[in-house]
Amino acid sequence: MLVAAAVLGLAASGASAGQGSHRLSDTVFASGAAIFHTTSTGAREAISQPDDITSLGGDIFVGFQNGVGPQGQASTTGNLDSTVVEFDLTGKEVAQWDIAGKCDGLTADPQTGEVIATVNEDANSSLYLITPGGSAVHYHYSEPLPSNGGTDAISIYHGEVLISASAPGTTGAAAPQPTYPAVYRVRFEAASQTAIIRGLFSDEAWARAANRPNRGHKFVQLMLTDPDSNEVVADYAPRFAGDFMLTSQGDQQQIFVSGGDRRHHDQGLSVLNLSHSVDDTAWPSGRDGALYTTDNGANAIYKITGGFTRGATLVAVTPCDQNDAPSTCPGPGFPPNYLGELDPDTGNIAPVQVDGPSFQPQGMLFLAP
Repeated sequence: MLVAAAVLGLAASGASAGQGSHRLSDTVFASGAAIFHTTSTGAREAISQPDDITSLGGDIFVGFQNGVGPQGQASTTGNLDSTVVEFDLTGKEVAQWDIAGKCDGLTADPQTGEVIATVNEDANSSLYLITPGGSAVHYHYSEPLPSNGGTDAISIYHGEVLISASAPGTTGAAAPQPTYPAVYRVRFEAASQTAIIRGLFSDEAWARAANRPNRGHKFVQLMLTDPDSNEVVADYAPRFAGDFMLTSQGDQQQIFVSGGDRRHHDQGLSVLNLSHSVDDTAWPSGRDGALYTTDNGANAIYKITGGFTRGATLVAVTPCDQNDAPSTCPGPGFPPNYLGELDPDTGNIAPVQVDGPSFQPQGMLFLAP
């Protein structure tokens, strides 16, 4: 069930349980403690810290960070590698790939049949193209990242690879800056193993306010400091269907790029202010199916089933990642991560009750039956 602190913290703020899904329950799908890899130092140790999650060809892929730091720093055991693991739908390991750095973003490109992984969310960032049944090929960016940070989540949007420009200003002027891209458009040159980048919109772009009562009638300037997760909104979602969505986690905002305006940069943007910080977002396609979520601290992946509502906006709520979170967190008013349901009109988030083992969601993936 939900962590008690999360339920109590939201009850105190007047939030009510989410209504977009019926009774849900969870089980452990897989645990990193049972899977071993050979570290960059040559030792054998269990993998740990699952983060992003994706699917391809009927299997599930998860990036385990193994204690590597956000700029690629060695773990406490001297390890420098993350591990991407392929699972079948029973939770059995199919294959694994070690990649240098902290794996933050992971997505599948069904057109190429590859899995894309970004490493090092704060600085010294690069990426890998992984072929199931094959190898992981390391790509470097074509230029120093103009956001002076790293890269994180990845989406395939109308055939184009879009990557979040995370932790802007790590090696330069503090964010936000008008010259810092919030998202990169990326294409790959296989011969040189180079990822060519262009900015999509900046951390200080202008966007239409999406919350009621100013919905669509007011323009606001973004001041993004934490571009993080991104997704393509399901085409059956009640709002923003088919849009590309960037979540600026610490800023408690989601920014939407409409499909028809995606090449017009700032002109196609809308911004929704959220009541809480969130990481990943998922939209169930129907009552049946399963929501898979990673729990970084518990070193586990959970499978949630029950009665989902088609198009409900489910989010991994992350109070301790808000810009105003206290240094000691969780704490009063800032509970551990929990599963929530987002109202896409108001930005308000309510907790979703889940029966079963306690979990703190981070990366999320919904698969239809």
